[in-house]
Amino acid sequence: MSVEASGGEASELRDDPSATASRPLPPGPASPAASEASPPPTLRPATEADLDAIWAIESAVFGAEAWSRDLMRDELTADLRCYLVLVDEARAIVGYGGLLAVGTEGDIQTIALSPKARGAGQGRRLMNALLDAADERGVREVFLEVRADNPVARTLYASLGFEEIGVRPRYYQPDNVDAVVNKLQMENRR
Repeated sequence: MSVEASGGEASELRDDPSATASRPLPPGPASPAASEASPPPTLRPATEADLDAIWAIESAVFGAEAWSRDLMRDELTADLRCYLVLVDEARAIVGYGGLLAVGTEGDIQTIALSPKARGAGQGRRLMNALLDAADERGVREVFLEVRADNPVARTLYASLGFEEIGVRPRYYQPDNVDAVVNKLQMENRR
């Protein structure tokens, strides 16, 4: 049985053979699975007060490749940056991302989600919010690097309109993993 939530209500396709798959049940109580679902995390600008939570995700997700705590603090407080956080219903930060915008060029500095926030469209949501911020700042093209061995992220970026334009060999250390350089012309954003 397929359940799809929309606007806080759920609709179920009938299970009986006399119903057609295209005819939903009339509005009613949500299924137990839908009623147990948490609301999506909220997005808000990051502040220096978020450093501990952001750095905890940074170090857990990126391990030996994580930025230092001091570098992350500098990023959060630097000019020309826009950092956003995803905050769950318990007010815990479950993801973050950052944009550097200089003139008509932007660069996605970093993006990371805690494991519990993955697989629910939150990476796409965060990327779209960063691209919205780029657009608001007059950015016409956005760049980013992604690990060559990260097919999930590469697929997400391609679906947003990014094109792979080059490779930086052994960019990610100490693993010696190549970085695939991506570019998005904002008029090609999907």
